[in-house]
Amino acid sequence: MQTSTRHTAVAGRTLEAMEHPDDTSDANELGDFLRARRAGLDPRRAGLPDDGRLRRVPGLRREELAQLAHVSVDYVVRLEQGRTRRVSRPVLDALADALQLAPDERAYLFTVADLTQAAPVRQPGKQQVHRQLRQLLDGMHDIPAMILNRRMDVLAWNRGASALLTDFAGLSAHERNLIRLTFLDDAFRSLYADWPRAARECVAVLRMEAGRHPNDSALTNLVGELSVRDPDFRAWWGSHQVRGPRQLTKTYLHPVVGALTLDVQQFSVDTQPDQHLVAYTAPADSPSQEALRFLLQWAAHPTDQQDDHATEQGGHR
Repeated sequence: MQTSTRHTAVAGRTLEAMEHPDDTSDANELGDFLRARRAGLDPRRAGLPDDGRLRRVPGLRREELAQLAHVSVDYVVRLEQGRTRRVSRPVLDALADALQLAPDERAYLFTVADLTQAAPVRQPGKQQVHRQLRQLLDGMHDIPAMILNRRMDVLAWNRGASALLTDFAGLSAHERNLIRLTFLDDAFRSLYADWPRAARECVAVLRMEAGRHPNDSALTNLVGELSVRDPDFRAWWGSHQVRGPRQLTKTYLHPVVGALTLDVQQFSVDTQPDQHLVAYTAPADSPSQEALRFLLQWAAHPTDQQDDHATEQGGHR
């Protein structure tokens, strides 16, 4: 009973912090991000000499970041404490250079720095996948594919995607979310040969989208739910790692065909800017291509495959 009460309390704090940003430090995404990146940068990598002083925390000190970015220490303090978000582009560039931010991290820094200037946006309604896009999915017989939105909700999928990942048709709309499945569904989690890496990538992409769309209440609720239900998600979300969409290579351990190493590619949908087509392909003439081909044939004729398997089992009795 105590555990349940504790989880309820944590959920309340998480959701309240995200839905009422002026009331908590969680709203200070710019300051939180600067602190996280400052803590993650080795002073030696930044070219700073060892001054002999004991470092009580990892990473750069505030005065060192100020020195590298050519701003005052007080200004860095005010940024990190959320007392100012009015940052000019040259100063943001200087901070990004000083922190040695990767391109995705730099883009995220500029996104969250503009939060106070962003006007409230209308919450998107239920998203529809156009008929032509569904036809495209259905016509991709040799390629597992699906349509995702920015929250990684699975809006549409073809037979190959169901064969590769899970029976999406058997899930409720609430459950059809890739990051929720990655963290909360044991069978889905076991598909990944390197689950921590895949899960971290999901969190980094979701963190990027949260910075771009701070008023998306459905995304806020998703983050709150996962923060309460999974300690790994909660820790990785707090690390403030960010990543934009890019081509990935992932290895899956499929219960039917075994190991599959696939390229995961994402394409924007011009008519629906919030939607992306995700496709899974195998390198030509590879064992994974043969395994994927077998899996798709098996998915196309599951009854025949079960009959063959039953006949084979009967022959060994």
